[in-house]
Amino acid sequence: MDIYQRLDELGVRLPPLPPLGGVYQRVKRAGNLLYVSGQGPTENGVPLVTGRVGRERTLEDGQYAARLCGLNALSVLHAHLGDLNQIKSVVKLLAFVAGAEGFDRQPEVANGASQLLADIFGGERGVGARSAIGTNALPGGITVEIEFIFEVYEDPARMDG
Repeated sequence: MDIYQRLDELGVRLPPLPPLGGVYQRVKRAGNLLYVSGQGPTENGVPLVTGRVGRERTLEDGQYAARLCGLNALSVLHAHLGDLNQIKSVVKLLAFVAGAEGFDRQPEVANGASQLLADIFGGERGVGARSAIGTNALPGGITVEIEFIFEVYEDPARMDG
């Protein structure tokens, strides 16, 4: 399955590459794993979803924010790899959700990113391990930040393992 064809079928467009927000690498490779630095619900560095879930934001707003984090991760990977078809699988997501006191539905918020990746890569390749953690604040007041680990094919020319 060609990932770009699948994106077209789903009507999904990759956003512009997010700008760096500090001293770090967007992607760090270790063996056949790619560690993607935390992504927020931004476009061109501008936060699109801010505020805490359960206070200023609804659960659905949080899920949308998580989806935007996933899209930004794919944009970063596309820039790094040049071809998203090199991705073998999603290994793990670590989601941070800014929530009101008592808000405990962080896993449901993280589903916004997880469902996006499952829709794009399929259930076997697109669903990895995951943690979802609540916090009182995130950089720039964003609602969600997610870091990702992806596995890539060891021999990009083979794309079958």
